[in-house]
Amino acid sequence: MREIRCQDITATIAKLAQKAAVELPEDVSIALDRAIAAEDFPLAQETLKTIKHNNEIARTTCKPICQDTGMANVYITIGQEVAITGGSLKDAINKGVAQGYQDGYLRKSVVDDPLFDRKNTQDNTPALIYIDLVEGDEFKIVFAPKGFGSENMSKIKMLKPSEGVAGVRQFVEEVVTTASSNPCPPIVVGVGIGGSFDKVAYLAKQAMLRKIGSHHPDGRYAALEDELLEIVNATGIGPAGLGGKTTALGLNIETMPTHIAGLPVAVAICCHVSRHMEASL
Repeated sequence: MREIRCQDITATIAKLAQKAAVELPEDVSIALDRAIAAEDFPLAQETLKTIKHNNEIARTTCKPICQDTGMANVYITIGQEVAITGGSLKDAINKGVAQGYQDGYLRKSVVDDPLFDRKNTQDNTPALIYIDLVEGDEFKIVFAPKGFGSENMSKIKMLKPSEGVAGVRQFVEEVVTTASSNPCPPIVVGVGIGGSFDKVAYLAKQAMLRKIGSHHPDGRYAALEDELLEIVNATGIGPAGLGGKTTALGLNIETMPTHIAGLPVAVAICCHVSRHMEASL
C-alpha cells in the first residue's frame, strides 16, 4: 500500500492552478502555429498571431492568459492500492485550489448559491472533483480551469437512436453555429456520445482535454472526428468570429455504451485557451 499525504496533494494542486493560468498546453500551442501557417485570410491570420503573442506575454510575465481564470475542474486518477493520509482528499483538493488562486492572484469566480444569493466564495472553491479508481498505486492529478464564456455555449441533446450519425453531425454544427463568436474562437471541441444524460457531459469534457490531433481508437469515430472538424471550420466563423477557416483547432470524440432506447450526445466547447496541467505523485 502506497501512502500519499494530503499536504502534498494540496501543494501540487496549488502549483498546477497557477501554471495552468499562465501557460498554454504544448498541443494547443502547436495547433495555433499550424493554424497561423494554414490560414489564408489576412485578418484571421493576424488575429491568430495576436492570440499567440498574448500567450507568450502571459508565459513570460506569469500573468493569466485570460481574465476569466475559470472554475477548477480536478480529475483524480487513483489506484486502489493508494492510501490517502493526513486528512480528507476532498479537503486537500479544495485547499490546493484556494491556495493556488490566492498565491497566483487569480480571479475568484465561484458563487456559493447558484440562484438566489450568488455570493462569491472568495477562494474559487469548491472545485469540481472527478475520481477515477484504477488498479495499482497510481495517483495522477489533471487540473483544468474552465471559463464560462465557452462553458455557457456547451450543450447536451438526447437524440433518438434512429437519428444516428446524421443527427450527431447536425447537432455539433448547430451548437458551434449558435455559439458563433461567444466562446472566443478558435475553439477546442469535445464530443461525448453514449452513456446517460449525466455521463455524456463528462465524456465530452474528457474529449475536450485529450491531445489535439489525437484520434479515437475506433476508426469509424476517428473518421467522424475529422469530418466534424471540417464541418465546424467550414462555418467560416473564424478566429474571434471575424471570418476565416480556423473556427476550431481540434475536435475529439469520447464514447461509451448506452441504453437501447437512447443516443445521448454532448458538445463541450472551450476557447483556444484549453487550459489543463497534470502531475503524478
